[in-house]
Parts: sequence; C-alpha cells; structure tokens
Amino acid sequence: MPPLRVEPLTPAAFAPFGEVIAPDAARTQYAVNDGTSQRFHALGHVECDGGAPVLSIFRAQPRALPFAVRVLERHPRGSQAFVPLSAAPYLVVVAEDPAQPPRCFLARGQGVNFRAGTWHHPLLALERESDFLVVDREGDDDNCDEVALATAWRIESLS
Repeated sequence: MPPLRVEPLTPAAFAPFGEVIAPDAARTQYAVNDGTSQRFHALGHVECDGGAPVLSIFRAQPRALPFAVRVLERHPRGSQAFVPLSAAPYLVVVAEDPAQPPRCFLARGQGVNFRAGTWHHPLLALERESDFLVVDREGDDDNCDEVALATAWRIESLS
C-alpha cells in the first residue's frame, strides 16, 4: 500500500478540485452591517443541476492514523461543501480520476467546496468527533457515485 503525503490546504493547490472556504481565500472583502462585520465574498459557488441546494450537518467520527484510503465518491450533478463548525483539523482526499494517485490536504479552520463530479473521500475528521455544515444538492435522482480503488493508499501521519 503506497503512502499518501499530506499537504497543507491552500487555494492554489486545491484549485483543480474546487474552492477553499476561508477568509484568506477571499478575492473580495468589504465591511457590512454598519461596519460591524467583514464580508469575505463568494468563497464558493453552489452547483446544482436540477434539484435544489440543501444545508445539512454531518457529525464525523475521528479517524486514527495510519488510515487506508480505499474508496472515493463523487456527486456528478452538484457541488458539495464541507465547512467545519469547530477548529479541529481534518483531512481532504481528492483525485482527478480514481485510477490516478489521490492528493491529501490537511485542513485547519478551512472549509472546502468540491466542484460537481470531483472524486473525494468521505469526511476524515481527526482528533475528535466533529460537526460540519454541508451544502449540497437534493433531488429525486441519484447523485452519488462510489468506487473502490484498485490500489489503496496509506496516510501514515500528518507530516
């Protein structure tokens, strides 16, 4: 099982897969609410082919390292955003194609928005049970493809 290197989550590194949701990723920011708040504008764009956007909370159980990445999923008809509701770190595993080596990012206080069709691993919370605000597509049709990887990848440590 080949090792999977953990990279820092940055907007540039994650750009092929979607958007990083964090204040330092904002292209536009400005004061709102009579100057008492700062708006970090348009950090992600909801994609929704049919159906409707929906907000949910996912409660993820922590994963212990080392961890084997054996499966990926994608949502072909809509984007999916994970926004942590705590400061606990978590891992984001993505791939352009399940036949190619995945990439693994360490998120600290950042959310991610996967573009429609982006292959990714389900939530990988670390350290403790963690809640995430999830923005994705709801509809009457199936919008989740899952694949078992031909080669499992091992996340050994965060460094």
